[in-house]
Amino acid sequence: MKGGLTLLRENLQRIKPSEKHAANYILAHPAEVVQLTVKELADRSGSSEAAVIRLCKSIGVTGYRNLKLKIVGDLQNVSDNKGVFHEIKPNDTVAHLMEAIAEKHTQSIRKTLLVNDAASMETAVSAIAHARKIDFYGVGASYLVAEDGEQKFGRIGKWCTAYSDAHQQLASAANLTADDVAFAISYSGETEQLLPVLKQAKKSGATTIAMTKVGQNRLQELAEIKLFTVAREAQIRSAATSSRIVQMYVMDIMYTAVAGRNYNHTIEALEKSRQAIQQTFQTEQK
Repeated sequence: MKGGLTLLRENLQRIKPSEKHAANYILAHPAEVVQLTVKELADRSGSSEAAVIRLCKSIGVTGYRNLKLKIVGDLQNVSDNKGVFHEIKPNDTVAHLMEAIAEKHTQSIRKTLLVNDAASMETAVSAIAHARKIDFYGVGASYLVAEDGEQKFGRIGKWCTAYSDAHQQLASAANLTADDVAFAISYSGETEQLLPVLKQAKKSGATTIAMTKVGQNRLQELAEIKLFTVAREAQIRSAATSSRIVQMYVMDIMYTAVAGRNYNHTIEALEKSRQAIQQTFQTEQK
């Protein structure tokens, strides 16, 4: 699947002059454009909102948002291919690391906010809120996010389980129903272990959700509902950092939205959880 910038370059000579103004501006300022509305792009490029919409159709993209998603994917791939980025450096001061890591995580969260539209989030929230059972699937650091989902949703009375073992993942997916949700988490979207799991979940009739980085990947192609994350990860690092942070951010959105849908039930479930924990550990301490 071609990226947004490639599609623009390939079609630049045949599109109408009014569309070309917008196309040239996008090619010259891709990182800026992904943060612009249709009107803002039209104003800055000297075109019109209608021309921007026509441009998307002319290059075979279904809407301005999808064009921006493709461009974000292009920018992500450029960042990933610039070479080995070292997160760990000799003699880095703690003060510098505090600022640098805070800035990196903040940028990743803002970019993740940008590439996810409210409609897709709403669809995912609705599916989870109405699910009989939710199975979370992850491997490595992504499994920590799956466990976080299990812990959060379990406390508000949702039946959910996080799996990292390949056999357990497949067994659980095979026993899902049309009333259930299969939620796969992989930053690359290419984790081989998760591909047959999501295929099996679809075969079982479950609603499938994939949370991956922006851009084409096989896990997104399998999923009914697609959630995106944006992060730059160093090839030389101690562990997944920014990718885990933005995955947790998306999971927090899902949890908070679902909890708010059934507010009274949520408060009751949280109170039951609190009392059970408090009573148990107070008894043990006596």
